[in-house]
Parts: sequence; C-alpha cells; structure tokens
Amino acid sequence: MTDAQRLFIGGEWTEPDGGHYEVVDPASEEVVGLAPEASRAQVHDAASAAREAFASWSRTKPEERAAILDRAADVMQRDFAANAELAQAESGATSGTARGMQVAVGVARFRRYAKGALEPVEQGLPPQINEAGPMGKAGVLGALAVRQPVGVVTCITSYNNPWANPAGKVAPALAMGNTVVVKPAPQDPLSVYRMAAALEEAGAPRGVVNVVSGTAVDVGEAAVDSPDVDMVSFTGSTAVGRRIGEVCGRGMKRQLMELGGKGAALVFDDLDEAGLASAVSGIGTTYAFYSGQICTAPTRVIAQRGVYDALVSKLAAYVGYMKVGDPRARGTVVGPVISAAHRDRVESYVELGRKEGARVVAGGERPALDKGFYVAPTLLADCTNDMRVVREEIFGPVVVVVPFDDEEEGVALANDSEYGLIDYVWSGDVARAFRVARRLRAGGVGVNTVGRNMEAPFGGFKQSGVGRDVGSYALHAYSELQSIVWQG
Repeated sequence: MTDAQRLFIGGEWTEPDGGHYEVVDPASEEVVGLAPEASRAQVHDAASAAREAFASWSRTKPEERAAILDRAADVMQRDFAANAELAQAESGATSGTARGMQVAVGVARFRRYAKGALEPVEQGLPPQINEAGPMGKAGVLGALAVRQPVGVVTCITSYNNPWANPAGKVAPALAMGNTVVVKPAPQDPLSVYRMAAALEEAGAPRGVVNVVSGTAVDVGEAAVDSPDVDMVSFTGSTAVGRRIGEVCGRGMKRQLMELGGKGAALVFDDLDEAGLASAVSGIGTTYAFYSGQICTAPTRVIAQRGVYDALVSKLAAYVGYMKVGDPRARGTVVGPVISAAHRDRVESYVELGRKEGARVVAGGERPALDKGFYVAPTLLADCTNDMRVVREEIFGPVVVVVPFDDEEEGVALANDSEYGLIDYVWSGDVARAFRVARRLRAGGVGVNTVGRNMEAPFGGFKQSGVGRDVGSYALHAYSELQSIVWQG
C-alpha cells in the first residue's frame, strides 16, 4: 500500500507543500503509506480555518454535536477491520491491541462524548444577600457558573495509540463546541486521517476538524504558536511538553499536558500466592502492552525484601512465557517498538543498566529476527534509586526492581522521582494499600490492579503533566468557566 495521503484543511483534502514521507511498518520494515508533510503556512491555514468555523460550531445545539460524534463512531465501526489493519501496520501493535485497545477504544470514546455533549454546562450557585453600600442598593445576587468552549484547540497526539489517544482529545473538544487542529505523531499519522474522514462523512462542518502532519519540528511549532490557537492538548515526552509550555506561556494559551511516567509498583511482603501472581501479571503488562511504550506502565518495581527474591524469580519466568515476534501471528505477546532509532535507545538503556551495576535477570539481547524493530523483554534486578535506568523513562519493555525494607522507605523510594503519573500498590492488607496510595505523589494509583476506571480523572503530578481528562473531566478540560451574576 503506497497511497499518498493528503492534508485535511478547512474541509478540503489538500496537497502538502512539503511532499510526502514514508510511514514504515515496525514489524516488517515495509512502507505502509505516504504521509503528507505540511508547511508552516499550511498549519497556520488549518488554525485559521478552525477559527473561522468556531463561531458557528460553538453555537450549535448540543444534540447536533452529539449526533455528529455518534455518526462518526458508526463510520469508524463500519470500517473496523480496515482501521485495525492500518493501526497495526503503522504502530506495530499486536492484533488484540490494535483491535481492542486502539480502534475499539477510539470508537468508544466518540460514543462517550456524544453523550458528553448533552451533559449540563450550567451550575446554579447559592444566592448572596448584599447590604446597601458603595456597590449599590441592598439586594439578592444570583449566580451561574457556565462552562464555555475554549476556542481553537491544537491536539498533538502520541505514536503509541493512533486511535484512542486522538479520540480522547478530539471527541471531548468537539463535544464542548471547540474546533480542532490535529497534529498526529509523525510515525503513524494515517489512522488520524481516517478519523477525520469519518467525521467528514458524519457531517462535521468545514473547518471544525483539521489534520496536518509532518516530520519537521516546524509543523508542531506552527500548531502551537499560531495566533488562532487558544489551547494545546499534548501527549508525549516531558521534554517536548516543557517547550510547548514555554510557547503557550507567552500567549497565555490553555494547556492540557499528559507527559512522561516512571510508574512505581510497590509490592509488599504480606501478599499470598494469589496476590503475588496478580502483581506479577500486572507488572508484566509493561512487556505485553505496546511493547512497553506506554507512560502508565509499572516499570519501576519497588519490592519489600521479604518478597523480593520470589517476585524477581516469578517475573523472570513470566518473561520466558512471552512470545516475541510478528504482531500478526497468533500467540504473539510482544511486538516491535516504533522505530529502529527507538530500539537502539531502549537497548542503550539496558547496556547502561549493566554498567550501573544492575543484574540482567531476563532479556538484554536483541531477538534473533530478520526484520523489524524488536527489543527483548528485559528485567533488571538489584537496582538502586540513583541509577539512570530507575530515574529516566525508557519507554520500552524494560522493568527495573529496587528492594526496600519497611513502608516508610518504600513510600520514600516511590516518591523519589520527577514523574508522578500512575503508581501501583500490591498488598494483602487493604487498609495499608489505601493508606500508602494516599501518600504517593501520583495522579493515579492502582490498588492491587493495573486496571483503569474510564470515568476517573487522568493526569500527572510533577513532571508528568498539567490538567486532567477522561470522563467528564475531559469536558471540563476543554472548557472555560464563566460567571454570570444578576440581581434578583
């Protein structure tokens, strides 16, 4: 497949000024398609189109916005098989992940925010009785808090999930009456154009949704610095998030940032066999889920000494059960990482861990496969919190294990990180687990689970982000609060 994709600007499929670049399948290293390289001017044109469309879209009835989002979900579902095939080819995800966690979640998020468009945006506040004074006569003042759309939102999405991540930004932003400019990750942008086509077919007015892609830094910068952009929603690395934040600060633009993570998994020695098995399978998702390319993964295991040896042994055995290879093949658990450059980066961290004194218990060598960007699931034990492999986000199928003695030390080690996205606690004592969870400096904590409630607020403390989304919190994130006061 070598179709040349066009940009989507102002309701028109537009030839890119910068030509096209190849999108490569991480598993086969074959060309999936040709993605458009936008110019800086074209990105600004997209923002201008979104600005022009905002006036009318923001005033549409919520029922109309809901209907468009629902119809778009119908189109995505109708083309489910083709969409999953493309997502897999672009991202290297296993079949189960491409279908169940990428396209299916993308469809579900459009359904959720079709309903979200109908959620109340006005909240009545208690009346206030004012005595006569310099501000006027005595009277009763009523008030409403009203959520209004922010305006034009730039959505910059991550490569690890080309359906769920864009859908989690675009759908709630549109539901609230914003218009959007989507700048997908350069590695797998073709799925996002499919999403735009679904919205077009569903009846989204011209300019409400715009998609611009490219490998050049200028493309992303233009999507942030355009004077027509009111807000930037970004998922990606903390380093890039800082640069975006600096630009947004100059223009006082609103921000929603979901950045890096180094999830701590505290495992206490009061677990029974079932509890220990739950911890092992939960931590093991680091290897199986997007090949470790996920910021919420429990990559930093902090294990109490009483359970340390058993946990390391069981994690090593767990790695041994995992089939690494072609993500399309039945039984494959660990597919490739996104690119050769990223494979080399992950491998360099494993080698760094060796030099720092970590013990390589499993993995550590490149799988013997002819093609594809594969990294062996790797377990590094006997680590300390000052090691770079413990402190820095590797974003690959690598787990590090640090021992601790008592609860105080475990909590201190978990919090000794610049990140704070999602941490985890495994304990047979539920009271202890919740007590520890409240002490962790992270935006979310999983207690004896790696599962997520998709109505719970999602976002990070510290260097892991700014703001919260998911569920109704996403609707709040893409809105401004306005106070309306009157005298009764």
